[in-house]
Amino acid sequence: MQKKFVQAGHRQLRKGRVSIPFQIYFITVVCKNRESHFAEYAVAAATSRKIADASTWLDAKVLAWVLMPDHYHLLLQLGEKTCLQAVMKRANLILALTVNKTCRRKGAVWQSAYHDHAIRKEECVESVARYLVANPLRAKLATDIGQYPFWDAIWLNGRDGNIF
Repeated sequence: MQKKFVQAGHRQLRKGRVSIPFQIYFITVVCKNRESHFAEYAVAAATSRKIADASTWLDAKVLAWVLMPDHYHLLLQLGEKTCLQAVMKRANLILALTVNKTCRRKGAVWQSAYHDHAIRKEECVESVARYLVANPLRAKLATDIGQYPFWDAIWLNGRDGNIF
């Protein structure tokens, strides 16, 4: 019975999902069984390099991201050619391969679905980005965002913790 509930929940995440060229999306991807793969520095560092690598995202552009111990968030702007599902499938494959290689493990890294929210015209993208990168502060992983190494945003004024 539990499996049916989870699958139904994942269908709900996909319900109404549309890919609009140049649309900005707030994405959350969670590790399978909430495993804390990124609590280990080497795994988080290797995965962060792949998140920051533009080739991971096809023609989409990452505007901001943060890697937490058991999930990641990003603000992603689609390009003209590739749909959200294709971008996320490729990126999560690349990131999973990185995790598995670094951890010397095999198997699924991510839950089978991710959450996405299309940013509306009336929403301030920079405010959403601030909320996203402040996750380590709310989780008490750091007292200042400059102390937390696994995030980035295109609006940075240097890595001193002052963004936008």
